[in-house]
Amino acid sequence: MVSTAPNNFSWVDPGKVAGLAVPRMTAEYQYLLDNGIKHLVCLCERKPNNYDTCPRLQLHHIKMADFTAPSPSQIDRFLAIVEEANGNGEGVAVHCMHGHGRTGTMLACYLVKTRKMSGIDAINEIRRLRKGSIETHDQEKAVVQFYQRVK
Repeated sequence: MVSTAPNNFSWVDPGKVAGLAVPRMTAEYQYLLDNGIKHLVCLCERKPNNYDTCPRLQLHHIKMADFTAPSPSQIDRFLAIVEEANGNGEGVAVHCMHGHGRTGTMLACYLVKTRKMSGIDAINEIRRLRKGSIETHDQEKAVVQFYQRVK
């Protein structure tokens, strides 16, 4: 099967964690598998279309309304999924609708945890890597508060 890169796909930590917009076609799920991603974290209110067409890709659903910030427990759940998957040599991709707000917020928290970055530095790095990321003040605040919690 031919695989196609999903919209707004990019690695934040190559082989470990990537962000993307909501995948829609089987070829996009296949692309994730072809690139070592075995776990897809969905931050949308509904699961993505056709997610069951690639059964080797495990879907984790953390429901969040558009333009909202993750709760501390949602951040912890995301980071636990990444840690377990990466520990098994498996990559993780995370998406919301367009791969900017909710996705960028989770990816910035990942950088705070794994690279010991401050919240502001992590936000700036994600925005450099993924244009348009982290869209609201509440999302920025969630990253900064996560940094305060874990430092």
